Amino acid sequence: MARRQIVLDTETTGIDPKQGHRIIEIGCVELVNRRLTGNNFHVYINPQRSIEEEAIDVHGITNEFLRDKPLFHQVAEEFFEYIKGAELVIHNAPFDVGHMDNEFALLNQHHPKTHAFCQVLDTLKMARDLHPGQKNNLDALCRRYDVDNTKRTLHGALLDAEILADVYLAMTGGQVKLNLNQNKDDSSEHQQGGIRRLNSDRAPLVVLRASEAEHAAHEARLDLVNQEGGQCLWRAE
Repeated sequence: MARRQIVLDTETTGIDPKQGHRIIEIGCVELVNRRLTGNNFHVYINPQRSIEEEAIDVHGITNEFLRDKPLFHQVAEEFFEYIKGAELVIHNAPFDVGHMDNEFALLNQHHPKTHAFCQVLDTLKMARDLHPGQKNNLDALCRRYDVDNTKRTLHGALLDAEILADVYLAMTGGQVKLNLNQNKDDSSEHQQGGIRRLNSDRAPLVVLRASEAEHAAHEARLDLVNQEGGQCLWRAE
């Protein structure tokens, strides 16, 4: 059975929906069996209230830009049908889900909470479990998993969802590449598999051999192991 996941992000007028803050942007990226399908969902929403200056500094979305955008009730059904039954992949899920639940509750249609019709996977919790004591915001995860986020000068729901999709696939896809070439001279070519080849004209390695005293000390230690009933692999026939 195909596994459908929706990587989701929102932008809002402020932090707390209990203080009347609203969603102003929703960005979703669809994964089916861990493959991007291109069936994305993106919408800007007129919140019918002002956006806090601190929020504008984060996402750059202004009140003027949203004046002609649809209200949430005009996109709610399409959004609901898009995410229904999927597993939502969200970074810091309680924030986004809390705002989503608030928006649906404001419709006065006895709409169920998000957890009733979607599974929710919180990648922030996953990252904290994988990397305890480290920074686990999206920018830090991009650096850790070598995901390109150079276009991310401001937060944006769709762009952040696309970046999070790459991060999530890297986090859950097994071993992360070791970046063995990261200190390599730019004039050198990358080798297959990230292996750095030594130059053939480099100086030969110096071989240091054990002295007679070191050999004697080693043999004495092996004798002691035998006396104590141990087994010396170096003397096994």
